[in-house]
Amino acid sequence: MDCMPIYNKLVCDYIPTIIEEQGKKLTARVLDEEEYQRELRRKSREELGEYLEAATDADAMEELADLLEIIHALSRIHGTDISRIEEIRKKKADERGGFGKRVYLVNVED
Repeated sequence: MDCMPIYNKLVCDYIPTIIEEQGKKLTARVLDEEEYQRELRRKSREELGEYLEAATDADAMEELADLLEIIHALSRIHGTDISRIEEIRKKKADERGGFGKRVYLVNVED
């Protein structure tokens, strides 16, 4: 008897089609809003972990692209889009700066 892997995870939209095109059968369902948000958060942790483990720049870029896709989806569930997130990022960078100068705070004396 073959052991069927159980995934129970959010996957990209075309993954079921890709699996079926390989002649495999699958079971999938559409998540409700609450489940979707929870699973996007879980997926963001998974992809961040994969980024942290990336051994090459090419692998890191692949994982960053996955994280960016998740950020696009998360922005939509919060009622906005990535352009609004970018506006917020830009405002914060204008006020506080970004991370380009590599500043590492060691301590602050009172």
